[in-house]
Amino acid sequence: MGSVRAMAASVEPRPSASPSGDWTVQVTDTITSVVGSIRDKTTVPAETVARGVVYGVLILAAATTAAVLLLVAVVRILAIWLPVWVTYVGLGGLFSLVGLLLWRKRRAPGEKG
Repeated sequence: MGSVRAMAASVEPRPSASPSGDWTVQVTDTITSVVGSIRDKTTVPAETVARGVVYGVLILAAATTAAVLLLVAVVRILAIWLPVWVTYVGLGGLFSLVGLLLWRKRRAPGEKG
């Protein structure tokens, strides 16, 4: 059989191809800065819009629930002092007036104001 060569006592690193430093660190830093810049221009605004939509939907749901509960409370409180039919007629008239006012303010799709 053949003989095995002896190992070197110490291994010295090869000199760097670039005298300015380790090129892998420079490439990694460049990639990191480019990805961060793209993320700041795309993901951050999209995340802000998504948060606004979510919070808007939650506020709308809470406001709708509060309005319904307030209306129920008003009807119940008025029904204590007045006959129930008077309460219904009064609130029905109020809602009809509000509806008529909104109906008068409507515009046709092509009509200018």
